[in-house]
Amino acid sequence: MRSVPYYLLRPVSTLIKNTRLTLEMIKIEHTLFALPFALLGAVLAANGVPTARQIFWIAVAMVGARSAAMAFNRLADRNIDARNPRTATRALPAGLLSVGFVWAFTLVSAGLFLVAAAMLNRLTLILAPVALASIVLYSFTKRFTQFSHIVLGWCLSIAPTGAWIAVRGEIGSPVPLLLSLVVLLWTAGFDILYACQDYDFDRREGLRSVPARFGIARALWIARSLHAAAFLALMWLYLVTGLGPMALAGVIATGALLVYQHRLVRADDLQRLNAAFFTTNAFVSVILLVTFGSAVFLHR
Repeated sequence: MRSVPYYLLRPVSTLIKNTRLTLEMIKIEHTLFALPFALLGAVLAANGVPTARQIFWIAVAMVGARSAAMAFNRLADRNIDARNPRTATRALPAGLLSVGFVWAFTLVSAGLFLVAAAMLNRLTLILAPVALASIVLYSFTKRFTQFSHIVLGWCLSIAPTGAWIAVRGEIGSPVPLLLSLVVLLWTAGFDILYACQDYDFDRREGLRSVPARFGIARALWIARSLHAAAFLALMWLYLVTGLGPMALAGVIATGALLVYQHRLVRADDLQRLNAAFFTTNAFVSVILLVTFGSAVFLHR
């Protein structure tokens, strides 16, 4: 049996390597932050388990949208990243990936998102360009406004309402909007925390962020205020849904995690910022999916 010539295998090997590097660059595993909120929106909309087809295409839409968003953000920020010691080792500024390949990855991911939206229903397809426009806008907001954190929150908050629409084909209830409000405020708060580590660089480069504008100490209080508002919005969601003790347990656990997150970070000590950002935030979305999702079945 003849072996496949090396010159035929090399392009495939390069494609696999570049795709792996791109997935590492965009931290594909952090899709976990938003996907549980989308699934929760779908469960609340269906008042139970959505169809397997709906779950599949919602998941595909989430992966496609986030991949396109992160890849485009890396493209837009590649020159800034090259000047920032914290991000200079990322694949694009380090020369490990070509701009052309990441552009191709971005367009394929956006196309995957649009296909998934089309497979769900007409309204999701009509609204899909709004989501894509939002993630493109976000990549440039830090250049002209300190409200970039709110724009990022808006981008992630699309997920639960989008999933609700994917199941029902309409909104028709305050429930998905309240869940989206929780996500918006929660995301904006933790993004401000994350931006604290670039305080010196952002000020030097003239980039806009809450820490760069108000200083780290005040930025931490702004983040705490946003998370307090997120908790109040979550309580409002609980009262509107009336889902009982299991959902209330999720509200309490989320509040405790938010308090714990802010206890990890101080203005004079940002060493535990990654633990506050990545570990705690991953738990919040999963806890709410499990508790509110389980409450739907118990209530039903």
